[in-house]
Amino acid sequence: MINKIYKSIHNKYSTLFKFVFFLRYLIGIFFISAALYLFIPHFIDFKKKDEIIKNYLLENYGLKIYKYENIEYKFLPVPNLEIQNIDASIASDSLKINIINLNIYPKLLNFYNYQNFEANKIILNKNKILLLDSEIKTFFNYISNLKKRLKFKNLDLKIYRKISSLIDLEKINYSNYGYNKNVVKGEIFKKKFKILINDNYNSINLKLIKTGITADIDFNKIKKESLISGIFKSTLLNSKLKFNFDYDEKKLKIYKSYFRSKDLSFKSESTITHYPFFYSNSIFKVDDINIKLLKNININKILTSKNLIKKLNTKNQINFKSKKFSGNLIDDLSLNIDLAYGRLVYLKKISILNNFFTCQGDVNLLEEYPILYFDCLLESEDKKKLLKEFSIKYRNKNEPFQLNVRGNINILNNKINFKNITMSNNYEASKEDLNYFKQSFETILFYENFLSIFNYKKIREFILEIS
Repeated sequence: MINKIYKSIHNKYSTLFKFVFFLRYLIGIFFISAALYLFIPHFIDFKKKDEIIKNYLLENYGLKIYKYENIEYKFLPVPNLEIQNIDASIASDSLKINIINLNIYPKLLNFYNYQNFEANKIILNKNKILLLDSEIKTFFNYISNLKKRLKFKNLDLKIYRKISSLIDLEKINYSNYGYNKNVVKGEIFKKKFKILINDNYNSINLKLIKTGITADIDFNKIKKESLISGIFKSTLLNSKLKFNFDYDEKKLKIYKSYFRSKDLSFKSESTITHYPFFYSNSIFKVDDINIKLLKNININKILTSKNLIKKLNTKNQINFKSKKFSGNLIDDLSLNIDLAYGRLVYLKKISILNNFFTCQGDVNLLEEYPILYFDCLLESEDKKKLLKEFSIKYRNKNEPFQLNVRGNINILNNKINFKNITMSNNYEASKEDLNYFKQSFETILFYENFLSIFNYKKIREFILEIS
């Protein structure tokens, strides 16, 4: 019975069975042919074709190869050509680049026919690029204008001015195609970051992973070839910063700037010139400040950065006007600070209920023990009102008061020397008085560090002590 069924099926479907058995040979031949097609390029000397490959990279990717170590065919994961240890340039020879591995993914037919060589994409792996700050725009334009598929893997990008390093970006991954198109990932200051760039390259979002720091940059339409302008917005923990900027090859201009946190808020305008030398000029208008912030300033740590201090050349103007009913001791403050080659020159003006305090002087921050020289003048139309601000009683009304003090302060050793003190009614302090004021000042106001002299309670205690 079974044999009859078998013969019936075999006679009826014999043609189909023959075709299926024949098809297995075709499939086998196809796989063997495909394997040979993909394996044979291992025996091709691609160095003999390097001029064709180099011309293609130059014409389509703007990548000019000066020298390389070797070209190898790689079968997995996808057939490609790997060029090793390359010295090259991009963007018309202006930017030099070192590439450990350059993987080119040609179309399959191009492994045997180089007359019309064409690649689907290229991947630059383990690269190093050194950029002058003036070349940043050139590099950005190269990336944004490239039409062919390109990917950077493990790129180290170092930006510097002359011989001084400005910033190091490490382990950068970027692709201008696919799922991660225009997403930049890498590390800065050993912290991971992620940058999202829109398709028009006029908007950038930066996020520093696990730090609470984010930033958005919206670029304006370019009106001048050498100018980059836009709006910068940033969030740092509970602080927010926003400003407009104009940047060219010589300077960065910041305006309409506003910073706000729970302890400090201010508006500012700055011009930072970086060519031919570094110089900055800034104006700050402080809207609100928590004086307790001064306690967090570590002067000793700042003064250890002498290599940085001597490179700074800056002029700053700080203005503060107290809001009504704020309870602040100071009504108005104007502070001018000029720093050049380590020498800081300052002029401070303070208003407290029509009482005016002016102080000027200088200090060389590069010295081992910086000495702050001061010449201060206090003028008051009513001594009673002035002392009332410190909760000190005084009988006489409308009594004018004037005090002039000259001397110097050793910032790190918490020592003060009074050279001269004069007051109303032709009073001039004697040597004994100067020594007494010195000891009282150091005992009461210098109880912690230099910044402790701004403590309201200690100022009151000092006034009571010398009265």
